[in-house]
Amino acid sequence: MKALLVLVLSSLCATAMADEVPTDVAQQQPAIEEYTYSTHLDVAKVISMSEIPNVCEVVPAKMEYDDSKGQRHILRYSVMGNGCSNG
Repeated sequence: MKALLVLVLSSLCATAMADEVPTDVAQQQPAIEEYTYSTHLDVAKVISMSEIPNVCEVVPAKMEYDDSKGQRHILRYSVMGNGCSNG
């Protein structure tokens, strides 16, 4: 009976700890910044860029980068899709 009680309590503790992990990760994720023509960009290192779809229209894209101070940023901007032909 004691073993069953210990098993139940340990599973509850593991579940409670698992619920806390996404909160910590969400706090570490930088806010998404919207690009405008007046946005000053300080890009020291590009971490990732979203894939541009094969459509002929303006689509949203994201770039994750580190600035010269080492802070992580996520920038959302608009780009023309890769599906247009020039002739």
